[in-house]
Amino acid sequence: MENYYNLGIEEIEKEINTNKEGLSDKEVNDRIEKYGFNELKEKKKESILSKFIEQFKDMMVIVLIIASIISGIIDLSHGEGLTNTIIILAIVFINAIIGVIQEVRAEKSLEALKKLTQHEAKVIRDRKSYNNTSKNAYSR
Repeated sequence: MENYYNLGIEEIEKEINTNKEGLSDKEVNDRIEKYGFNELKEKKKESILSKFIEQFKDMMVIVLIIASIISGIIDLSHGEGLTNTIIILAIVFINAIIGVIQEVRAEKSLEALKKLTQHEAKVIRDRKSYNNTSKNAYSR
């Protein structure tokens, strides 16, 4: 794909295989069949488990886990219980659960916003101008 802002109108028309009269309905259908709709491909959604594991990759969480291990080793060497270690690990675990819940809620909100917004594009079909959904606006 070129930097179209650097090209002249004729060069752009040639590059994207169109003209000032626009595309015919047949050409639009052929391009949709060949390339698919004019929309961004969505990423595969992560599973809840992978989101949960992702929460433990934060540097502060890693520091807390290391601190709890060191605390547990010191406490055991002094004949004390593992209370501090259990508390720190419980806090890290609860933090990870809250992080996953927030991430899932944010994704659901984003999906709801996507459904509410309908992007439109002005297209020319057989020399007539129309407002159309952007996923059906084709140039290639």
